[in-house]
Amino acid sequence: MKRIFVLMAVISSVIFSVAKAQTATLKTDFDKTLNAYFNLKNDLAKDNATLARQNAKVLLTNIESFPTTKLSPSLQALWKTETAIIKTSALAISNEKAIKVQRQSFWALSSSMINLAKSFKSNSEVVYVQYCPMAKKSWLNEVEDVQNPFYGSMMYDCGEVTETIAKK
Repeated sequence: MKRIFVLMAVISSVIFSVAKAQTATLKTDFDKTLNAYFNLKNDLAKDNATLARQNAKVLLTNIESFPTTKLSPSLQALWKTETAIIKTSALAISNEKAIKVQRQSFWALSSSMINLAKSFKSNSEVVYVQYCPMAKKSWLNEVEDVQNPFYGSMMYDCGEVTETIAKK
């Protein structure tokens, strides 16, 4: 009987270790995706259409290489839905030279990233949901100070923090 308990304890320990390693990998990959998003957001906030195009491609690469097989079925379904929007928007940004048009595509992308960040709860740093009352749009930010990607230098600090997503 002791052998059975010891064997069960060993198996449980191994399963827990594997699950913990998978969670760490997902967290790292999700952080990479968030950072690619933040870079794109910062480019738009700083009126840099050229870098926005480049970082939209980086975001696309991160989305496409994300290990979705490690997600639960419900998170896989959410990922598929939201990343379809993100891919379409990021592709549009990467192919567009006019920052005004890039910003129009960024809103749908941001809405989907907000949904993912709230659902995944895998960010290793605090993430802020910010809102611009002029644009009537929200985005994620890695710092509490507002950096408005929808108006850039015209209204760089226009907006407010509406929600904080704690680090996990």
